[in-house]
Amino acid sequence: MSHPVTLFTGQWADLPLDDLARKAKEFGYDGLELACWGDHFEVEQALADDGYADAKRQQIERHDLQCHAISAHLVGQAVCDQIDDRHQSILPEHVWGDGDPAGVNRRAAEEMQDVARAAQRFGVDVVNGFTGSSIWHLLYSFPPVPESTIEQGFSEFAQRWNPILDVFGECGVRFALEVHPTEIAFDLHTARRALDALDNREEFGFNFDPSHLIWQGVDPVEFIREFPDRVFHVHMKDAIVTLDGRSGILASHLNFGDSRRGWDFRSPGRGSVNFEEIIRALNDIDYTGPLSVEWEDARMDREHGAREACQFVKNLDFTPANVAFDAAFAEQ
Repeated sequence: MSHPVTLFTGQWADLPLDDLARKAKEFGYDGLELACWGDHFEVEQALADDGYADAKRQQIERHDLQCHAISAHLVGQAVCDQIDDRHQSILPEHVWGDGDPAGVNRRAAEEMQDVARAAQRFGVDVVNGFTGSSIWHLLYSFPPVPESTIEQGFSEFAQRWNPILDVFGECGVRFALEVHPTEIAFDLHTARRALDALDNREEFGFNFDPSHLIWQGVDPVEFIREFPDRVFHVHMKDAIVTLDGRSGILASHLNFGDSRRGWDFRSPGRGSVNFEEIIRALNDIDYTGPLSVEWEDARMDREHGAREACQFVKNLDFTPANVAFDAAFAEQ
């Protein structure tokens, strides 16, 4: 059986969920990965109203759609980040509060615990998201960064996330970090270090997204093979390197969609990601979860892109073999 193909709603949070669900079904999707912002999935409501989770599930099912995961990227970012004014635009008012950095960190951690409880009520066992990082800004080691400072960053990550993951464990829900620049883990080595910092606890794994690896020069397939038991969820998202001798891989402070950038996101199949090998690697590790299209292409109409992406993924996906192709020639 091939994987269900879902649409991540994070880039569509300006639309009411009913409108988006209708479109997603028309585009050909099997389900939605609900973002915990807009009206798509409201954590506070899920905990305050005993009927909210069931009603939300019924709302999706009326459109003949599934839901396998919810996503709390925005709040998760504020758990470990060094908070500044930028965070106000991505956080709920009750998490931002008065903007005091320590208070924001604390309230974000409490909200992530509530996300686990809400996911349990809703009946999904994976929450995707970000962790933030107190050491991302130290990526380029000048002035020189002592190793003890990096160790402290991973230690702080563990201190802040272990209590959150305790609640995830109590709820029977797993947290899938989207390995991504600005997070505690952004490539294979930092992903391994994050697992080590948490003593490899079973509640923590990864939302595999090749687009954030490919432009760094990291082979996404190698990530799958390195962490076969930690791929809890998959984003199908593409990116392309567009170095022209003028801009670098750090993108020159140019926003997404600017043709002068050294790399950018692309609609699936229109970038540099080898999705064929990714499907084969996912089949090799017996991944049976959804393939969730996170559609981002600043220079393409999103409805055109989302429809095209759904068909691209469905055409690419296939059920792994259950018998060797040359079995008929085996000795009797």
